[in-house]
Amino acid sequence: MIQNPILPGFNADPSICRVGTDYYIATSTFEWYPGVQIHKSTDLVNWELVSRPLNRKALLDMRGNPDSCGIWAPCLSYADGKFWLVYTDVKRLDGAFKDAPNYITCCETIDGEWRDPWYINSSGFDPSLFHDDDGRKYFMNMQWNHRGKGTGGNPKHASFDGILLQEWSPDKGLFGPVKNIYNGTERGLTEAPHIFKRNGYYYLTTAEGGTGYEHAITLARSKDIWGPYEDHPQKYLMTTAGAPDHPIQRTGHGQYVETPDGEVYHTFLMGRPIKGPNGEGRFCPLGRETGIEKCVWREDDWLYLEAGGLLPRTQVPAPSNVEKRAIAPSKTDFSQGSLPDEFQWLRHPEPERLFRLEDNALVLIGRESAGSWFEQSLVARRQEHLKYNAETTLEFEPENYQQAAGLTTYYNRGKFHILLLTHEPDMGRALTLMSCAGDYPDGALTFWLEGPQAVKSADIDMRVEVDHASQQFFWRYKGDEKWHAIGPQLDASIISDEGGRGEHASFTGGFVGMFAMDITGGAKEARFERFSYVPDVQRRAAQR
Repeated sequence: MIQNPILPGFNADPSICRVGTDYYIATSTFEWYPGVQIHKSTDLVNWELVSRPLNRKALLDMRGNPDSCGIWAPCLSYADGKFWLVYTDVKRLDGAFKDAPNYITCCETIDGEWRDPWYINSSGFDPSLFHDDDGRKYFMNMQWNHRGKGTGGNPKHASFDGILLQEWSPDKGLFGPVKNIYNGTERGLTEAPHIFKRNGYYYLTTAEGGTGYEHAITLARSKDIWGPYEDHPQKYLMTTAGAPDHPIQRTGHGQYVETPDGEVYHTFLMGRPIKGPNGEGRFCPLGRETGIEKCVWREDDWLYLEAGGLLPRTQVPAPSNVEKRAIAPSKTDFSQGSLPDEFQWLRHPEPERLFRLEDNALVLIGRESAGSWFEQSLVARRQEHLKYNAETTLEFEPENYQQAAGLTTYYNRGKFHILLLTHEPDMGRALTLMSCAGDYPDGALTFWLEGPQAVKSADIDMRVEVDHASQQFFWRYKGDEKWHAIGPQLDASIISDEGGRGEHASFTGGFVGMFAMDITGGAKEARFERFSYVPDVQRRAAQR
């Protein structure tokens, strides 16, 4: 069986394609660098991260991009002996404008060096490329209407002004007529177009209803790629709107794929909400994840879920017998000389300004604050479990309170918790614990300790234990056996889409990692000797 999600943790907007017997899924990375995650599978059950192709300045520079901007909804395809990747680098979230340049790049191998991109247009986001049987290529994106009063946190249907289609070639660029081929259903917020072809029909899948709990996958078809398109008899292939007790929620935004044997599946975006710290509300600490459902064609030439209805299942029949692999804890001592695959950083195409690996350690170069959109020294990995612990060993010699380094659970610059080693006047080295509990501009720092806690050594172990809606930080001197809790239990629901301004204002996922800042501009360095991420920890408070 396939267990949903197939890509746990922040892996949104899945675009899937098959090449021979291999399957590939590309997902959004938003402000995290390098851009786009591509996973590979041979059985639709076991997936391996094989590439983050947007890994240099010529392909992507996100310095200054607001939170939840950057890489939205890539489209991955294969034709002419090459992989093709279409992507948007969104430069604005709030307000009437979006500023969303769209690009195409390609590469003969999935993990090779992708060519410098073709700039395509900026009329909207969620671009897609369709390769027709006759070799012609068609580019699509949703059209953004800045007169429609669509703002971050409060999207308006009128800002989503239909799906544009135009022919494209590597030599000519966009050419010929551009046409709005589909305005969507009454659910609105129509985006994420993908076309596939079968039995003489062009099938158009789109995402509707926004990124929250009204999300849906809509299906339409036409005998002519230019339309008109008729809606599916159910309108939607998948949605969990109106089913609040279903374990999978926020279902939408996916793509169709066929196996070599002709079985059919459809990826989808999903969330797994849990209750907040007071047992109220719901939030998705693992962000927007990737799922997949098995589908069937019926005599009316329409695609339906194999099990019927509109709700995706947590377990789905796989195309063949497979062996489920165990998920091993992630532990590294940074001795390999390169950043482990699970880690990313924020926005910057020149990582040498933020960190380096040397002498079996990750050295972070203190740059701007945790509130920066430009140059922030934060190296982190996705939260993939509702219950986990993370540890690191820090060596740091701060000289003033503007220099600090430590361990953080992080969503964006307005939603984080950080345990920091810093320097306090008349005290020297000290620990402090701070949080930001709401998206800017409303967010403000909260300091949880009555006063900074003096420490005698520059070598500190730090630990955070996350258990569903709560989390607790710990510390000890390097080499000690006993951990010491520091500060209160904190609200882990902050580290989610639903934290702060809510589900439509931010839509990425939780991270845990290492951070350093030096807002004097002196680039003070912090040395991290190790980092571990261990899921499903069982706390043993009696031993502490």
